Amino acid sequence: MNIEEAIRNALNGENDYLGFADLTQVDPGNLSPAGIDLSMYPRAVTVGVRLIDDVVDLVPRQEERWAAIMHDSMAYDSTNIILDRIGARVASVLQRNGYHALPIPASRRVDDGRICGLFSHKMAAHLAGLGWIGKSCLLVTPDHGPRVRWTTVLTDAPLAPLGTPLEQRCGDCMECVKNCPTSAIMGRNFVEDEPREVRFDARLCDENYKRMKAEGKVQVCGMCLYACPYGRKSDR
Repeated sequence: MNIEEAIRNALNGENDYLGFADLTQVDPGNLSPAGIDLSMYPRAVTVGVRLIDDVVDLVPRQEERWAAIMHDSMAYDSTNIILDRIGARVASVLQRNGYHALPIPASRRVDDGRICGLFSHKMAAHLAGLGWIGKSCLLVTPDHGPRVRWTTVLTDAPLAPLGTPLEQRCGDCMECVKNCPTSAIMGRNFVEDEPREVRFDARLCDENYKRMKAEGKVQVCGMCLYACPYGRKSDR
């Protein structure tokens, strides 16, 4: 059994997406704001789990506490647990086969000032050919839009990419911009060398969550996730 087959077996069918990315294609600063030494990890295994549509479709009802709790629990907490478990299994398989492996938590902020995580899961998924970075700064897949959460395992295993980065397909669509309650999304298409701030004001989004917490509400939003036509195209 080769290493690709061993990775697929480790997933136990829990994933909806799998890709291998060549991280040497981009500036390391665009991948790891936390400063992980990516010279040790030229490749990435990127895994996606599709969110439950009926849960995402509760987003417009988040003022109803039960709906907000459902979304927070099932679209974030439960999915992140699944992804972290998958990442640990894949890393173990890589290690047992003699490779370096660093599983990245599915969701963990490391810098409150810049409001960023350890590593850009969405950039790895983009490099693996699984989607494009949308105007919302979310990874948008052709079949389920941004209704997917991701995890990444960094490695030096010689994994050949399964696809090539997709060109953005947002076109003139501005649904995520129109539906953002804080006007944090600028409506600009992704350009690799541009800073995130020209497309998305994470501070405004973060302040909205802080306001919810101060008011005793469940800290959820997800309107950009809900509104994307690529996620809603089946007209459920």
